[in-house]
Amino acid sequence: MAVRATVSRFPIDSDAQENSGLPWGVTVTPFATKDEEDRAPAYGTDGDLLPRCENCWAYFNIYCYLDQWSWTCCLCSQLNGLTTKSIARYSLPDSCPELKSSFVDLELPAEEEGLQPQPVYVAAIDLSSSEEFLELTKSALLAALEALAPGSLFGIATFSHKLGLYDVQGPIPVVKNVFIPPDTEGTLSVELEDVMPLLQFLAPVETCKDRIASALETLRPTTSWERTTAAGQGMDGVLMGGRGFGVAMEALFNYLGSEYGSTFALARVFAFLSGPPDYGAGQLDTRRYGEQYASKGEDADRALLPEQTPFYKDLAAVAIQAGVCVDIFAVTNEYTDLASLKFLSIESGGSLFFYSSTDDSTLPQDMYRMLTRPYAFNCILRMRTSTEFKPGHSVSIATSFASIFNIVLFLIKFLYWLQYGHFFPDPQYENVQHIICCDSYATYAYDFEFAGVDGFSRHGSEPPPMVQTVFQYTVVVPPEELENSGLLTSSRGKYSLKRRLRIRTVQFATAQNINEIYDSVVPEVVLSLLVHKVILASLEQGVREGRLLLHDWLVILTAQYNNAYKLVQYKNGSSMTSQIDVSFSQCPEMQHLPRLVFALLRNPLLRFHEEGVHPDYRIYLQCLFSALEPSSLHRAVYPMLTSYSTPDKQAYPRHSLSRAALITSGSPIFFLDAFTTLVVFYSSTADPTLPYPPPHDCLLRSTINKLKQERCITPKLIFIRGGQEDASAFENFLIEEQDVDGSGLTSVTGFVSFLDNITQSVLEYMK
Repeated sequence: MAVRATVSRFPIDSDAQENSGLPWGVTVTPFATKDEEDRAPAYGTDGDLLPRCENCWAYFNIYCYLDQWSWTCCLCSQLNGLTTKSIARYSLPDSCPELKSSFVDLELPAEEEGLQPQPVYVAAIDLSSSEEFLELTKSALLAALEALAPGSLFGIATFSHKLGLYDVQGPIPVVKNVFIPPDTEGTLSVELEDVMPLLQFLAPVETCKDRIASALETLRPTTSWERTTAAGQGMDGVLMGGRGFGVAMEALFNYLGSEYGSTFALARVFAFLSGPPDYGAGQLDTRRYGEQYASKGEDADRALLPEQTPFYKDLAAVAIQAGVCVDIFAVTNEYTDLASLKFLSIESGGSLFFYSSTDDSTLPQDMYRMLTRPYAFNCILRMRTSTEFKPGHSVSIATSFASIFNIVLFLIKFLYWLQYGHFFPDPQYENVQHIICCDSYATYAYDFEFAGVDGFSRHGSEPPPMVQTVFQYTVVVPPEELENSGLLTSSRGKYSLKRRLRIRTVQFATAQNINEIYDSVVPEVVLSLLVHKVILASLEQGVREGRLLLHDWLVILTAQYNNAYKLVQYKNGSSMTSQIDVSFSQCPEMQHLPRLVFALLRNPLLRFHEEGVHPDYRIYLQCLFSALEPSSLHRAVYPMLTSYSTPDKQAYPRHSLSRAALITSGSPIFFLDAFTTLVVFYSSTADPTLPYPPPHDCLLRSTINKLKQERCITPKLIFIRGGQEDASAFENFLIEEQDVDGSGLTSVTGFVSFLDNITQSVLEYMK
């Protein structure tokens, strides 16, 4: 579990926090195998016996004062008695993980004895598609079969104007179809269990892998005649495509739900889509994407972000009740309305993948990567803090500044949004979030606010600020792990559930003045919280409002910084223009922030619709960015550009994203890491004797392979030879020479003109 704060020294009180202009909070990656300092947890058992504070319910940890008969909570200073079992436990401190480390992972008693869950996977494949789409899907599922462990159960379902179930346990694959009613309120006329018993549909992977592969080879797209005959005329006479996705998903969830809690503890459905659902219940009207906005004067950047129907959000609740997690793989270049579909994946604990083309798609690699990494499910995430502060609440802070002009009101709201990520709050307990399913990359974010006006102690008489994050989760343990641990006896060959309790307690220092706050800034964590905030602002008020809030945040931060360092001299009520420091020259830790904001404004996440940003791609980026841990998000927003003198020798570790950097460096080879894309660029002046592409055994290739292994998704690798091949895929990342508003390329004034604009805005704000 990694817990990273925006500042390593917390502000002393609310005045210091507001005057700094910085977001105050943390990101949490609960299922990460190591903490933020690259340390593994101390493992143990008897998590249910870990003492808890009688006042704040925090768990005993290494920072608590321990006496022979009692202990003092490090969060609220409550004195708590020890039970007889705890006294005996702590008489042998070497056997107690919580006395060795602030990061522990403890086993909990099994909740359901005797339950032997099997991993269950179902592929739901769109047949209202092309041959190319189905070939890519087959490749992805063949990769999935190689990744699945023995003992897993696998089923194949198809959907178009009918829902097909495959029985692959016989000598030849057999498919049984049920027609999907075309009306928007219709459901299947028969229960799927009556069409094919579920345990006949779910085949064991280790004995049926070849038959599953054979069944995949029989898949063919529905013909245009079939679709036309089945679909007929749709809304307002528009010919529908016959993609009954909504009905098919609901039927599959109900089908699988009959075995939830007996055969499986979590089932994963892989939904492969080649276009928008346009048939039966859950069909989406894709006409909202097009020229109608120009004729109606509507803002497409705002109108295309909300969902057009709650159908898929409601369907996610059905999936959760059935114990199903849904991953959506959309492979399409047409408008599919992922704004509506995304809820089915992110609210059921799954992921959303988007590929605009079948030609260079990394779908098979992503599928294999996803299934070979561990995951946790039925998770509960709880954050507790020292009594002086708490996870933030936006309403009380925003309304307390109602008398200040609008820009500050917006920014205060912007700084104090609550908690972010693909989780949902507990309806009863405060600061408790439920996570259906998460992997080691999934990251969540919290804002902090002070609980009162006093803040932290200035004289060290009180304990320092503490943050305790608790993650309770379940994992499916394969038979070989049980056998290695000596726990496998009569249940040979069976999977087992393990419930665990992971706790990370972090102690922070306080900043005695604003300079210490600025000196302790962690830019990539600040960026992470900013991205969450602008995504929420975009969803609620549109992309333009999100851009405006981000711009104004940097303006106020720059003004607060200049005031703090007394860089502005006032004369006759106005500030001296020559003294504005927009590059944070006095504070190295903050110098990267203007570039990050500039890059975020140039990112497709916040670029305008008229710049050619597809709304589905924007939704995909929202889902991706809101789950990335800070260092990965930093790469995605502001790529890393390095140079090499040869494929085996690095020249410079970092360059700015500009053509000028390429020219002045004199290096022949450049490597750009943009998280989802990796580009190797040979300059036009490179020595022709340099091997191209780089050899597989060189330093550059080793770096590329290491980065690909560390990613949660498979980055696309591109090789470009300058002067001989189209270099636009590389040059498009040189954002510092692009205009921030997307009005075109400028010669050398992109980032420079942006800083000039910030300077003028700071002067206006100060006046």
